[in-house]
Amino acid sequence: MSAVPTTSPLQARRRLRGRLGDLSLHGLTLAAALACLVLVGAIAWKIVALAGPSFDRFGLGFVTARAWDPVKHVFGALPFIYGTAVSSLVALVIATPLAIAIGLYLSELAPRGVRGIVGSLVELLAAIPSVVLGLWGILVLGPFLAHHVEPWLHSTLGFIPLFGDPQQTGQGLFTAAVILTIMIVPIVASISRELFLGVPSDLEEGALALGATRWEMVRGVILPATRSGIAAAVILGLGRAVGEAIAVTQVIGGGTRIGWSLFPPADTLASKIASSYQGAGSGIETSSLLYLAAILLVLGLIANLIAQVIVRRFDPLRGTRE
Repeated sequence: MSAVPTTSPLQARRRLRGRLGDLSLHGLTLAAALACLVLVGAIAWKIVALAGPSFDRFGLGFVTARAWDPVKHVFGALPFIYGTAVSSLVALVIATPLAIAIGLYLSELAPRGVRGIVGSLVELLAAIPSVVLGLWGILVLGPFLAHHVEPWLHSTLGFIPLFGDPQQTGQGLFTAAVILTIMIVPIVASISRELFLGVPSDLEEGALALGATRWEMVRGVILPATRSGIAAAVILGLGRAVGEAIAVTQVIGGGTRIGWSLFPPADTLASKIASSYQGAGSGIETSSLLYLAAILLVLGLIANLIAQVIVRRFDPLRGTRE
């Protein structure tokens, strides 16, 4: 009797194609990852190189300097760092509870027929171009805040320095923060909704079967199970707020003021670059604007590192994946 071969030529060819496919997949994914690293490195290197003259002239004191005088060639970044930090933090304070509430409503409370409509509208809000939001802020939101919201905040909470005298102009730090809130909410809400839907239904039903109310189930089951993802979503929204330029430039008014009140005009790192780069009158001013861009890159890196730390610290499944 002749021996039957254990591996037919067809099976050998399939295994060969499988190995080639594995190698191709590994090579393509590795190339994509390396391409991202190269792209980020190239962007950072070019910005730092072009910001070199400003760094050589002002050094690290540029970060804490408050003056921005193109006539005297004296430049500093502190007012713009202040504007970026305050507008982004105010937007996060307003947007985070709203976004989480929207995510909970769409995943836990809304009727099935409403979820698709409201969810689509929330995602559509994220698709509106920033320049359109900026124009809406100039024509509608700014006047409404100036004539109704800011006077009410001042009369009600005027004893708090944040709500000083309203400017009645419709442009300022508070208007920019509200615009950023509108841009952050759909991002955080969409991610939060997917996180809440990913919580096993057995856990939710078990909590309700033990006598917990729906609020106790949300507080004791859903939020603890998704807190790392929510934190990452908030940091993602923060990155959007920090880097937004066009819409903020249209409504923030422009200025180098540093103070407690949220109502006067100000500037952020991104809005200053967007509004001044094309009209820069000297090489040192252009280099200083690129210095601002380098600071913006560093702030983005810090935000991403903080997000990674938060996710690793509070991820309940971390041990099962390591």
